[in-house]
Amino acid sequence: MSASPTGPRLSVIVPVKDEEAAIGPFVARVGRVLDGLTEPDGAPLAWEILFVDDGSGDGTLAAIMQAHQADRRIKALSLSRNFGKEAALSAGLDNAHGDAVVPIDVDLQDPPEVIGDMLDKWRDGHEVVYGVRRDRQTDSLPKRMTADLYYRAHNWLSSDKIPEHAGDFRLLDRKVVEVIKVMPERNRFMKGLFAWSGFRQAAVEYDRAERAVGTTKFNYWKLWTLAIDGITSASTVPLRVWSYLGALVALFALIYAGFVFVRTVLYGADVAGYPSLMIATLFLGGVQLLSLGVLGEYVGRILVEVKHRPIYVIRQRIGDEA
Repeated sequence: MSASPTGPRLSVIVPVKDEEAAIGPFVARVGRVLDGLTEPDGAPLAWEILFVDDGSGDGTLAAIMQAHQADRRIKALSLSRNFGKEAALSAGLDNAHGDAVVPIDVDLQDPPEVIGDMLDKWRDGHEVVYGVRRDRQTDSLPKRMTADLYYRAHNWLSSDKIPEHAGDFRLLDRKVVEVIKVMPERNRFMKGLFAWSGFRQAAVEYDRAERAVGTTKFNYWKLWTLAIDGITSASTVPLRVWSYLGALVALFALIYAGFVFVRTVLYGADVAGYPSLMIATLFLGGVQLLSLGVLGEYVGRILVEVKHRPIYVIRQRIGDEA
């Protein structure tokens, strides 16, 4: 691979954490793919790969430095600590220079060969071209079921619909990137931000491969936290639902009070049992605690937002133009 004398036309953003072994295979495969891309006039496509090292504790940054020394189009940002994938992806978008930007994971489960199809649709006038997994057989059954449930729940609760089985792997026009960059929120759910931005969108289907190198850094707890962030950042329905639930409980209480009054007038007073009283008390106590928990999720996000801390902190840059 030889460096292009012109500025990048395409930027590939790669958030990484503790992926030392995956850097070499990724650069080799993606570099070949990008070198094979051309402009409509047949000229080679100018590109850059921008890694975002999200606080790795292994030799990931050294591996990126080695790749950069071999090809100056490979660049990197090293964050001061682990800020999370959404923050790392935001850092990449803020510092990418391409007219088109493609976020992709380093594990190569999303095939880089699809980038050519994305560019074709982009040149046809689409500002967002998202990849859709044709099937999720490479994922475990519990993960497939929970992912399907999440997409359905999110799209039911939010007006910003996320394409089902579409991840972060997509092509974004520079206009879309500029919109994302000015969004001020600190609690960032990138798929929701992509959906909110709108623009003309198109899909490209592909088959997702097994991960060849390394292990995933996402466990079910992190995925659950990401799901909560996604729903609370895109919808206020979880807050509103407790108003309706409270109204239903109050209505039921009034109906039951009327029933007790009529029964007492007709048949006289009786002594209610303690089990029914305990059930009602525990049920209403649980509902109140659950509603307070939902409210606390939103209040916690308000606290993070009003602090106005930066989404990420860059410790080091690799590459003159990174």
